[in-house]
Amino acid sequence: MKYNDFEGSIEELISLKLKEIEEKEQVTILHAVESGSRAWGFASPDSDYDVRFIYVRDQKYYLGLQPKQDFIDWELDETLDINGWDLSKTLQHFHKSNATLFEWANSPVVYHTTPEWTQIYNTAKHYFSCKSAMYHYYGTARKNYHEHLTDTLVKYKKYFYVLRPILACRWIEKKACPPPVLFEELAREVLEDNLKTVVNQLLEAKKQMPESEKAPRIDYLNAYIEKQLEYYKPLVDAMTDDRTADWEALNAVFIKTI
Repeated sequence: MKYNDFEGSIEELISLKLKEIEEKEQVTILHAVESGSRAWGFASPDSDYDVRFIYVRDQKYYLGLQPKQDFIDWELDETLDINGWDLSKTLQHFHKSNATLFEWANSPVVYHTTPEWTQIYNTAKHYFSCKSAMYHYYGTARKNYHEHLTDTLVKYKKYFYVLRPILACRWIEKKACPPPVLFEELAREVLEDNLKTVVNQLLEAKKQMPESEKAPRIDYLNAYIEKQLEYYKPLVDAMTDDRTADWEALNAVFIKTI
C-alpha cells in the first residue's frame, strides 16, 4: 500500500509496514527509526521517509548451516524507503564503530523500540571509536563538497550534507562521544557564533525548497568548509586507533537476545 492510498498518518502506515515485515519475514523488530534528512532535521517538502530497523530471528536460524541473509530490503517508492539489518550484522558493525549505525541508535525519530534494544545499545555504545567516526564524517564532508558544492549553482541541501559531518567532527574532537543526530543541536553547541545566523537562514530556506532546486553558491561558506577540511585531515590521520578489539560483551548480548 502506498501513502497516497492510505487514509491514516505516515507514522501509522510505517507501523503497519513494520508489523507486515515481522509477520512475513518471521522476525522480531527490536528498533526502528528514521534516518537521513528527516532525522537530521533538514528535510525538504518532498523528502521521502528513510526507515531503518534492527531485527532478530529465532535462535534455530542462527544455529543452522544454511547461508544466511543478514538484511531485509522491504520497500522503496517515492514516499517510503524501508530496510533493516539482522542483529548479528548490527553487532558486527558496532564492533567496527560504524558511524551510521550509531546514528540509527540515536535517531530522534523512533517508530518502534524494545527493552532488548536498550540492553543491546547500552553494551554496544562502549565500542564507539573517535577516530573511526571522525574519519567517516571527514570523508563524507570531503566527498559531498567536491561532488556537489563547487559549481556556480548548487543544491542548498548539499551544504547541510557537508556542514553536518564537519560539525560532527568538531563534536567528537571536543566531547569524545557520538555526536547528536539533529543538525540544530550540533550547530547550537559547536558552530561558530558568527555563522549561526546565516546557517539558520539557509536551513529555513532549504526546508522550503524542493530536493532538485539549485541556487547560487555561497562563497564564504565554501571558504569555511575548505578551511575545516584542511584542518581535520591531518588531525584524523594523527589520531590513535581507539577501536575496542574485544568481542566478549557483544557476544554475550547477542546470546542473551536470541
